[in-house]
Amino acid sequence: MNLQDLKYCPCTLAEGFDTYSPAGLRLLFNRKKVSHILEFNAPRLDEEVAEKMRQNSKSISISGAQFKQSLVLDHLKLRLTEPGERGQFILKPIPIRPPFAKEDELPANEHLTMQIAKQVFGIRTAECALVFFQNGEPAYITKRFDYHKDGSKIAQEDFASISGRSKEKDGESYRNSGSYETIAKSMKKYVAAYAVEIEKYFEQVIFNYLFCNGDAHLKNFSLQQTPSGDYVLSPAYDLINTSLHISFDSFFAMEDGLFDDNYETESFKALGFYAYDDFYEFGLKIGMRANRVKTALDKYRKPNDQIFTFLQNSFLTQPAKDQYFSLYSDRLRMLNNSYSVMV
Repeated sequence: MNLQDLKYCPCTLAEGFDTYSPAGLRLLFNRKKVSHILEFNAPRLDEEVAEKMRQNSKSISISGAQFKQSLVLDHLKLRLTEPGERGQFILKPIPIRPPFAKEDELPANEHLTMQIAKQVFGIRTAECALVFFQNGEPAYITKRFDYHKDGSKIAQEDFASISGRSKEKDGESYRNSGSYETIAKSMKKYVAAYAVEIEKYFEQVIFNYLFCNGDAHLKNFSLQQTPSGDYVLSPAYDLINTSLHISFDSFFAMEDGLFDDNYETESFKALGFYAYDDFYEFGLKIGMRANRVKTALDKYRKPNDQIFTFLQNSFLTQPAKDQYFSLYSDRLRMLNNSYSVMV
């Protein structure tokens, strides 16, 4: 894109900024005036950069084909980490050879979805933004939240690790095995403030359904240790509308959906998709009070003008914006169905 045409903060999506807003600089860089433009080119255009990323990267679960590279802030400039150096940020550029559609939209899609989760629905998320390579190509950047300010590591485990599942032991689909009820049961074992944290988890499950995130698997939910030694749900991360890129995407990443033991509500049997009754029953099954379940569902089932504003301010192309809104609108209609009312 033409970097001279920026009108919205690449972090907060606030209008009237041609670089990071003061709020964006505070959230990402402790108010340091860091440029939104990187001093190196995109890996798709620079084989030297691509090779460096290959040697010091992790794959992203949506495809296994996208680099996930560490960055450090060095004298107000973001640069790639050297081998053995701990990064402060994670960079996700556009994949070089993706097996899915609209790969150019991936960074803006994830950034938008994370901002909606945080700013519209109040979900605690990892801080994130867009950055741009020299040619104007965007990349997604997120600030690491698993280290203290003094550099010491915060104890954190994802639910694949907590449940003892691994690729070596359980095969390629290990991160997708089980249900969202399975994750809740693991939380109950390890989280002292379960009644508080399970409500946060419940909201994330609703959000992922509403915004078509088919990548919300075991490794994309984590527990993090507090200074007092207890465990709580970590900030949300890797929130993205996967249906924008994968036409055959499923309702959920977890193979068994919401419930354990192949359980299906009468609503799901009748309608063939997850609706209000399913999430209501799911909330009760994971130990929430009925009034708290209803309050959470009411928050997500109402149309919200802020969503459209963030979408229009986003860095998606107009066709992608239209599709994103259409996908969200379809899921909102599905969520608002109630079989118990129909019968």
